[in-house]
Amino acid sequence: MSEMFDCADPAQRQAGVAAAIGALRSGRLVVMPTDTVYGIGADAFDRDAVAALLSAKGRGRDMPVPVLVGSWDTIQGLVLSVPSSARELIRAFWPGALSLVVRQAPSLQWDLGDAHGTVMLRMPMHPVAIELLREVGPMAVSSANISGRPAAHTAEQAREQLGELVQVYLDGGPAQQQIASTIIDLSGARPILLRHGPVTAEAIAGVLGVEVATLSSQTD
Repeated sequence: MSEMFDCADPAQRQAGVAAAIGALRSGRLVVMPTDTVYGIGADAFDRDAVAALLSAKGRGRDMPVPVLVGSWDTIQGLVLSVPSSARELIRAFWPGALSLVVRQAPSLQWDLGDAHGTVMLRMPMHPVAIELLREVGPMAVSSANISGRPAAHTAEQAREQLGELVQVYLDGGPAQQQIASTIIDLSGARPILLRHGPVTAEAIAGVLGVEVATLSSQTD
């Protein structure tokens, strides 16, 4: 049976984070608050757990699962190399609502879906999420909803959709942004905005000093 923990209560937060750690290390799924929307998460290096995450959402491998990290340093072991553009954006917007698509380290033994050698990384700005991530390491995390349905802005909304497929729900109150993160692809020759979100294209361009293309405006 799944459990819900009110992280506004210090004792429940401590118990909830401990329960979430145990669930993740046992290959189970948890729902956690972030600054954007609630996320459903698994140990990024547990292939069966990531497959269970995709199944819970009703999502195919063609939409690989992003990875959340609890510190800037964590990404060093996850990527082939950290582009200067990524470093600049991390300094400007992490922790926060910007996801970066970069080339992953080829030695990584994980399976996040059909990512074609890339990984989407983000460091969320939420104390409960950061506490959990620093305990368990990188997590595969997608929005806590059934694919095609609205993203959950509260833990209860997530539970209404995912129910007993998730072992632990961490309730951190309503999500602050209530909109999914901005996604910028840095894996190619130029930055490409894949999804609009709280961090604007103009803000990204201001940091990088170059024009940011959008997916719809790409040319061959």
